[in-house]
Amino acid sequence: MMSKRSLGLAARSVVFVGVAAAGLTAAPAQADPLWPGGPDVPGVPAIIPSLPAVAPCSAQARACLRLGTNEAWLMDNGKVTFGPTPISHGMPGFETPPGVFRVAFKEPFHWSTMHQAPMEYAIFFNGDIAFHIGPTDKKSHGCIRMTPDGAKQFFSYLNPGDVVEVVP
Repeated sequence: MMSKRSLGLAARSVVFVGVAAAGLTAAPAQADPLWPGGPDVPGVPAIIPSLPAVAPCSAQARACLRLGTNEAWLMDNGKVTFGPTPISHGMPGFETPPGVFRVAFKEPFHWSTMHQAPMEYAIFFNGDIAFHIGPTDKKSHGCIRMTPDGAKQFFSYLNPGDVVEVVP
């Protein structure tokens, strides 16, 4: 049998736990991860600070693509401003060539007459090769397929004449 004192202590504990839980769910605190990719612990500083993103292109590049890892970045004077973002590129027989190119033109919605397909947020930089929205899990006929977010970021950032570097 519980005494009155034990009942009072149990009731106060339940109220305390309820108030504490309500406080945690109402406004979660933000914290840096303890290490890059690690857990966020409110009130605890990061043990290892997050490192800035680094892209494998020169300071002249405004867009950088690495075909070997299917990643792309936007850059400003050698510093990454966006990315890495996932991409896919040309399949065998339709390879996307490495090199340094310039943005020729861009269209928010382009229709490919070669492949009878839509190319949303198209940015042409090497003849008929362009960045555009497309499945990043499938290879293309040479274009750089991007997620909707990645393609929108590239479209709003790049302008005709900007340097695009494609590395293996």
